[in-house]
Amino acid sequence: MPTNPGATPTPYTGGEKETLHASLDRHRDAVLWKLQGLDDEQVRRVMTPSGTNLIGLVKHLASVEYGWFCSAFGREVEPLWFDPFSDENMSAGQDETTERIVEFYGRARSAADRTVTELTLDDVGTTWNGRTVSLRWVLVHMIEETARHAGHMDIVRELIDGGTGDHRPD
Repeated sequence: MPTNPGATPTPYTGGEKETLHASLDRHRDAVLWKLQGLDDEQVRRVMTPSGTNLIGLVKHLASVEYGWFCSAFGREVEPLWFDPFSDENMSAGQDETTERIVEFYGRARSAADRTVTELTLDDVGTTWNGRTVSLRWVLVHMIEETARHAGHMDIVRELIDGGTGDHRPD
C-alpha cells in the first residue's frame, strides 16, 4: 500500500478532535503535494474559464484558515497584502512568488493549529458576518473547504501534467 512520507498519521482510534484535525491535515498535505515538481509557470497556469490555478487556490486556503480559525476566535492574523473578500483572494499577482504563498499557507496553517490545540471543540467564536460558530463546526467546515479545493487541484494538476492522486506513490 502506498504511503505518504511526512504526512500526518491517521488516528484510527483517536478522539473526535484528534480525528477531525488529522482529517484536515491529510487534505492540507494533498494541497501542497499538488504543487510538487511544478515550476512557477505551471502553478500559475489558468486551466478553467473562471481563472482557477493551483497557487491561487493555495492563497485562498491560507486566507480562509486565518479567517475561520484565527479571526473568528479572536486570534492574531498577520497583515494581509490583499483583500480577502475580492478576486485577489483566488489569484496570485506577478509580485507574489510561489514560495511566498506556500510560506503564507504554512504560517496560516500553524496559526490555525495553535487555535485547534488550545481550544475545546465546544469553544465558540464569531465570524465576520456575526455568526457564532464552535471550533467543532469550523473544523468540519475547513475539512469540507480544503477537500473541495484539493479536488479542484486534482483536476488542474491532471490537466497540466497528467499527475493524479492525493500523494506521491512509493
